[in-house]
Amino acid sequence: MHRILTIDDHEVVRDGVKGLFASDVAEFGDARSGSEAVNLIRERDWDIAILDISLSGRSGLEVLKEIKQMKPKLPVLMLSMHAEDQYAMRAFKAGASGYISKASSRDDLRDAVLKVIKGGRYISPSMAERMVFDLSSSEKLPHEQLSDRELEVLCLIASGRTVGEIAGSLSLSDKTISTYRRRILDKMQMSTNAELTHYAIKNGLVE
Repeated sequence: MHRILTIDDHEVVRDGVKGLFASDVAEFGDARSGSEAVNLIRERDWDIAILDISLSGRSGLEVLKEIKQMKPKLPVLMLSMHAEDQYAMRAFKAGASGYISKASSRDDLRDAVLKVIKGGRYISPSMAERMVFDLSSSEKLPHEQLSDRELEVLCLIASGRTVGEIAGSLSLSDKTISTYRRRILDKMQMSTNAELTHYAIKNGLVE
């Protein structure tokens, strides 16, 4: 019996994960936020945590780091709507055992869950190739110097979201998002949202 904790603020995603396994094969726990996840992980043992990288309030990467501090041996599979090359490397550096896109098939997601439970690592072949390239390259792209939250805000800006919309989706204030925007512009030596958007599209951070 696999003990699977799904951490996602969308009920349809949590239910979708449950649909991958019969009730006699797995038992499930649900967490809608990072704080709920931390409490559930503190209270009992799990075979795997499936963690959305885009939680409201706290980013999934922040929650991942806290989980690994509490339970270093707990395998965590990152589930994301973002392209792999945005966050996968950051997730693995923070202790994730796998990274899979929400656009993946049900079979791929099920295979990823089972592989991570058994102690393996999961990553798509295309991302594995990209990671090998990144490791062999000494050049770093400008967005790679951003913090995890700054990268998340950059992608949202480039997707056409306003400061107010971003603040609402991340459960932060408009002022905080404006501060992040200014830091992003400074670090990337740019001055407008249009420049950020052009860069993000050119580098595959958004479609």
